[in-house]
Amino acid sequence: MKAKLNLRYTRLIIFSCLAVILAGVAGFWLGTHNFKIEFGRKPSLKIERKVPVDKQNIDFSLFWEVWDRLEKNYIDKKALDQNQMILGAIQGMVASLGDPYTVFLKPSDNKEVKEDLNGSFDGVGIQLGYKENQLAVIAPLVDTPAYRAGVKAGDLILKINDESTTEISIDEAMKKIRGPKGTKVKLTLMHSGEKEPYEVELVRDTIIVHSVEVEFPKIENCQSKSENCVVAHLKLLKFGDRTADEWNEAVSKIINYQPSVSGVILDLRNNPGGYLNGSIFIASEFLASGVVVQQEQADGTKETFSVNRQGRLLKQPLVVLINEGSASASEIVAGALKDHQRATIVGTKSFGKGTV
Repeated sequence: MKAKLNLRYTRLIIFSCLAVILAGVAGFWLGTHNFKIEFGRKPSLKIERKVPVDKQNIDFSLFWEVWDRLEKNYIDKKALDQNQMILGAIQGMVASLGDPYTVFLKPSDNKEVKEDLNGSFDGVGIQLGYKENQLAVIAPLVDTPAYRAGVKAGDLILKINDESTTEISIDEAMKKIRGPKGTKVKLTLMHSGEKEPYEVELVRDTIIVHSVEVEFPKIENCQSKSENCVVAHLKLLKFGDRTADEWNEAVSKIINYQPSVSGVILDLRNNPGGYLNGSIFIASEFLASGVVVQQEQADGTKETFSVNRQGRLLKQPLVVLINEGSASASEIVAGALKDHQRATIVGTKSFGKGTV
């Protein structure tokens, strides 16, 4: 956020500091006060300044003092959105724990996470990144509006709807490029190695992102007795809503491949994880029985998750690939297969999240 430089700069700094205090103190209040948020066509908010009996020894006067000062004195009244102030206070409460794996997602952010795990979203089909500090196309997804319009990997994205992308974050760019199916977005791009930009107007569509891929590379100089030494390279990109169906389809291809494969490579590199039950499902494909993971709650109680189905890849030699981008559910699967001596783990140290 860029501050407006004017004669009221000092005053803005003062109230920015008060806003920070609000975010931190508000967290405590939110956990101990009765409040109600109702969303209709226009977000509305009702806050009751009542303290529960068991919390009356906690002083929340500072919270209300800051809240009232903001409402009375803040220079930009239009920026005082009570719903956003409450959401910001909740974020402050959770962030005060200092735990990177305990977060509060605002409704808009939660929607994006669910879209990612669901494997579908409305957009144009561009993977975003940076090239020489400029927003760029990492790759257009096949058979998407961007792909069909001739957008290429390495293209620089100079403008989005005529707005410059200088210093724009990937998150901001993603929000500008994505949108409801059927709506349009104009991009100004420049092919790698060229000097003249070009424009495309893309109609947004529903984009499907697969979470499972399988290939059958032939291995030279292998020690298999089979004349045709072929392995199944099974790449798992995330543990999402579509993973089980796509996984079953990929495993069926492996089972039916002729000649039969000599082994399986389970590629978990750069897999950030996803749903816990997804890790149990995947591990159960390779393990006949046993514990996959044990989860310990805050009160000390433990819950054990074991193999829960009949796997179809129980005997094939197995190698698991991991790297520093393998986290959460990926580490559960790799750890379970290693602990049961079912697979050889190859790669670099994983992310080390250790929580689900």
